[in-house]
Amino acid sequence: MALARRNNQPDNRDTVRINSNIRISPVRVVSETGEQLGVISTDEALSRARDVGLDLVEVAPNERPPVCRIMDYGKYKYDKNKKTNRNQSHTKTKEIRLRPKTGDEDIRTKIRRAEKFLMHKDKVQVSVLFRGREMAHIEEGRKVMEQVIELLEEVGKVETAPQQHGKRMICMIAPK
Repeated sequence: MALARRNNQPDNRDTVRINSNIRISPVRVVSETGEQLGVISTDEALSRARDVGLDLVEVAPNERPPVCRIMDYGKYKYDKNKKTNRNQSHTKTKEIRLRPKTGDEDIRTKIRRAEKFLMHKDKVQVSVLFRGREMAHIEEGRKVMEQVIELLEEVGKVETAPQQHGKRMICMIAPK
């Protein structure tokens, strides 16, 4: 009976070989300034990279001979990661909480804060919380919500209309 073999080697398909991991010799070398050094042995290329205090990085492994570059590998990885993260979206959801009896100046203060959130491309969730006897006067909370929506019209648009969820009324405002 034959036993199945396990592949004990790590999956290196998307990793870049650097320094002593480059086993093929000779290699085509590009210096840290972008100058072509030509086809030289891997040992000689490694010694040149160490002389300038940098790494020998294999940038085109499928070419014959493979192309290696003398560069700072840590900086290369950082820049590559920075490029991939640049395309990700930024939007976060921020919340401002109000009550039906919140005063006009307090509402304006919350609105100024919400405007800053919207300027930074964040969504704003406006919540009006009801407690105790306030549940009997939901129209007061709706008035506060309409006032907030009206004042934020310049910088944002209503994504979800005000909805009652138990003891809170919620509305989502997205940046324009």
